Amino acid sequence: MGYYRRNFIGGLGGGAALSPAVKGLLIANFVLFVADYIIGRHLLFDWFGLNPQDLWRGAFWQPFTYMFLHHGLLHLLFNMLLLWMFGGVLESIWGTREFLRYYFLTGVVPGLINCIIAYDKPLVIIGASGAIYGLLAAYGLLFPNSVIYISFLFPIRAKYMVLIFALFEFMASVRTLGGDGGGRIANIVHLGGMVVGAIYLKRGEMVRWFARRVKKWQQEHDRGRRRRFIEEEDHLRDEIDRLLDKINEVGFENLSSSERRRLKIASEKLRQRQHR
Repeated sequence: MGYYRRNFIGGLGGGAALSPAVKGLLIANFVLFVADYIIGRHLLFDWFGLNPQDLWRGAFWQPFTYMFLHHGLLHLLFNMLLLWMFGGVLESIWGTREFLRYYFLTGVVPGLINCIIAYDKPLVIIGASGAIYGLLAAYGLLFPNSVIYISFLFPIRAKYMVLIFALFEFMASVRTLGGDGGGRIANIVHLGGMVVGAIYLKRGEMVRWFARRVKKWQQEHDRGRRRRFIEEEDHLRDEIDRLLDKINEVGFENLSSSERRRLKIASEKLRQRQHR
């Protein structure tokens, strides 16, 4: 059985008020961490960690419960620090219900994606990192130019921090998919949290962009049809004019059977087009 672990990379300056949902999530995560320590041998991981094989056997609760378990104090503190920093700000903007919807969406969906990719691996995934990375993406999209202090010393704009995190997780996920170590499978969850979060937040813009593309394609298609219609009509008129000129010169009875047939077909098509 394998677990993934995030290394603590230093404090991030900032902070937010302890909003209701964030407070509840912090308490739940710390309580379960203490409970797992008291029970010992990570027995909670077996039941509530996300195991692809268990999920396909009916452990439908695992995509939700795995988010509340952590392997080691640094793993827990890293995630809870980011939850406190960015979660309170987002909850104050969205409200508790929308914040929780987003939090679980960016945690559950990447977990399920991971289970699809690693469907045959007995690897237990734990931690709130998918949802936490979703919060990072949301903060970077909503406050791209806000300054965050890494290790309380080094300033960086939120949008650049999010891009750095996303690039790191993308490269790690590529190594995972390439077979470079199953223990890194959680990087897919991290990246998935950011991608799912960005798609969810930008869904309105994406729908409008897609609608504009469809409308533009339809307009171009209609213009193309009209252009072909006019070209075909001009071709029919030219064909009729050539045959009429020949009739004026040699008489209708001197037209070949092929020319008479072309004249008849062209005349009928032109009449049909004029009645449309």
